[in-house]
Amino acid sequence: MIHKYVFRDEPIVMDINSGAVHVVDPVVFDALDHITDRQYDRAAVIQALRNRYPIQEIEDALADIDELIGQGMLFAEDEADLSLFDRRQSVIKAMCLHVAHDCNIRCEYCFGDTGAFQGDRCLLNLETGKKAIDFLIRESGARHNLEIDFFGGEPLLNFEIVKQLVEYGRSVEKEHHKNIRFTITTNGVLLDDEKIDYINENMVNVILSIDGRPEVNDRMRHTVNGKGTYDIITRNYKNFIQKRGDRQYYVRGTFTRYNLDFASDVKHLLEEGFGNVSVEPVVAPEEYDYSIRESDLDSILKEYDRLADMYLDAAMQDQPFRFFHFNVDLDQGPCLIKRVSGCGAGTEYVAVSPEGDIYPCHQFVGEEKFRLGNVRDRDFENHLFEDFNRAHIYNQDDCRECWAKFYCSGGCHANAYHANGDLMKPYRIACAMERKRLECAIGIQAYLADHQDN
Repeated sequence: MIHKYVFRDEPIVMDINSGAVHVVDPVVFDALDHITDRQYDRAAVIQALRNRYPIQEIEDALADIDELIGQGMLFAEDEADLSLFDRRQSVIKAMCLHVAHDCNIRCEYCFGDTGAFQGDRCLLNLETGKKAIDFLIRESGARHNLEIDFFGGEPLLNFEIVKQLVEYGRSVEKEHHKNIRFTITTNGVLLDDEKIDYINENMVNVILSIDGRPEVNDRMRHTVNGKGTYDIITRNYKNFIQKRGDRQYYVRGTFTRYNLDFASDVKHLLEEGFGNVSVEPVVAPEEYDYSIRESDLDSILKEYDRLADMYLDAAMQDQPFRFFHFNVDLDQGPCLIKRVSGCGAGTEYVAVSPEGDIYPCHQFVGEEKFRLGNVRDRDFENHLFEDFNRAHIYNQDDCRECWAKFYCSGGCHANAYHANGDLMKPYRIACAMERKRLECAIGIQAYLADHQDN
């Protein structure tokens, strides 16, 4: 399988099974319209192109194509060993630990019911938090590197517990031959100097929530009494980033139908000094005015082109920034299971509520159907393991023939379920956006490699 497209006048050909990406001449690009696999009719290709290119150019192009086929870099066979999934066991390496099912702001689009997650507003206590860490260590098998993301609601509402749990994790990790990476996600309202210093010392990554321009952010992200949050969080975030130095962080926004020109929000965040940016599309039923419809896709795809132009222009002027969805590993990246099944929700990644209840990921928290147990249960058995283990690209009809499958890994399980009621049916609007982001991301790398070398 191949995928071909043009990015900034660069003809690009991707070989899906090998992962090879080729910037090619126009004659090679056009010849591939008439070649569908390793065996092809040379005479028919020449006949189809002879009125557009000299015969010798076509012959040279076919020689290049034959060489790439011989090297396994074009029309490569799919050699995935799917028996890995049959042998796979439930080993958990990452946890989203909900330290607060409460929040000090009210985001209109919040999938977590403005922090309550369809339940009572509450905070994680120390005993349950310790049980959660013990659970992760116990269920991680031989995994050495583990990750805990402090999440909410708003985790800074329960920051003393966060600190005590970091201390507890550090006190037990070595005796179990583990290394725990702590991260945190915050809306920034309570991010004062004391918390900043502690986070910078103890968290390997930090996600800072903000949607972009003041009017965009404050329309959807406001306080309990309806006031905007932009002014206070940008002040706190700038203070944080100045102290953060070169350690990892992202400012993360959500775009809705109200701001389909979201490249302008990225531009604004960059101008405010935030160099690492992620902006995600909202996922919500069409009954909400802010939800994204299929009719919005043309505008959204054009906006990703505009964002790619911004990205390239900044890189060529030696002022690069990081946009999360444009960071793509072209060297085959993670292991096969990761490429085929994605984030690991329900198999190697779980979320834990303040009550200690375990779910496949943070977007399933509060849904009884997806409750896997409780961290106090000594005999934990993930009864949904096979459901999530089977939800990979080779079992999903919409994914098997999609060129983007090894990059998106089938997409988000929660989005699939909430949009279609089925883990096996990807959310099609997200699929269209993901394919466009990948074309931009891969095109950017190809363009920079070609132009920065010259």
